[in-house]
Amino acid sequence: MATFDVLMPVKNGLPYLHEAIDSIRRQTFTDWRMFLVDHGSTDGSLDVAYRAAEADKRLVVIECPATHGFSRLLNEGLARCDARYVLRQDADDVSLPHRMQVLAAAFEADPGVVLLGSQGQVIDGAGRVTGRFGMPPAPERIAALSFFRIPVLHPAAAMRLDQVVRLGAAYGRDFVGAVPDGERLEVSGLAEDYFLFGQLALVARCRNVKEDLLHFRWHDNNISSRKHAEQTRIAIAISRYLARTFALLKDVPAFDPAPMCNHGYRLVDIRGRDRFDREFETLRDSLARGLGRSPALDAELDFRRCFVRRHAAAMVGRYLRHAARRGTDRSEWYTVKSWLMHRSGVAGRTSGTPALVAID
Repeated sequence: MATFDVLMPVKNGLPYLHEAIDSIRRQTFTDWRMFLVDHGSTDGSLDVAYRAAEADKRLVVIECPATHGFSRLLNEGLARCDARYVLRQDADDVSLPHRMQVLAAAFEADPGVVLLGSQGQVIDGAGRVTGRFGMPPAPERIAALSFFRIPVLHPAAAMRLDQVVRLGAAYGRDFVGAVPDGERLEVSGLAEDYFLFGQLALVARCRNVKEDLLHFRWHDNNISSRKHAEQTRIAIAISRYLARTFALLKDVPAFDPAPMCNHGYRLVDIRGRDRFDREFETLRDSLARGLGRSPALDAELDFRRCFVRRHAAAMVGRYLRHAARRGTDRSEWYTVKSWLMHRSGVAGRTSGTPALVAID
């Protein structure tokens, strides 16, 4: 049994698959095994996977061409794992050489943590650094953040397997069980990671280490780029479902997090409304009762308050006051900036900028 089992799903992963595999093979921490779970590739990815497995016996190729849905594909791979920790790796991303070393030390130092993520850089199709992704380190902030966007970046994640098994956690399905049978949400793909990690944040200790451990590749063929609108609508449905689950678990008033969500660092248009005072008050009170007051919750609510009024001057004013108190966060500023661009019509004229998503 290895310390890490690496779960890498693949479907037509050329031209990045070889580099992704090599980034695992070059880890300074060597006690690992990798499952390359192929979902019916037709571009030669399967040949690359088998050649890599011949060169390194720690690599195992699993062919699942007929599996329906990405959640089931990941669960088939997860069912093969028996290591202490499960590490996620996408077929187009690059793990830095010390990634496993840092995560193994972090798991050892915090025996109660179930889910770990990290910080990292964003790269383009050519491998050039184009930006950064930043995730909150503190478990208390992750618990508050999970209602509004994914709290741990999926390809940067690692999980403590025995606790995942104990909780009955899996991709795409409700394992908390607070919502009655017949009303439970299932997610076949596009946001299966958010559904899993959001539930883990409700019932377990999760955090992000402060080091950069991953190069996250953003290119035109990313699912998040090609299916932005559909993915956003599913993510909003998950946010609402997590809020419902939380309200039932904690016996607090139900609340709607959708007006305050920034999935993909973007707000959504909710029936053309510009004010959400009542929604924010209910959300604030329920989270305070259910999570307990803390500096982390106060900071998260302080940012979400920026979206109570969607008028440009009001939003910018609230954000500037928030930044003055809490410090500047690039992801937070990007959320405000993207909304202002959409409202001004600039985003619609900018190539590659996803359209504003409208929901009920």
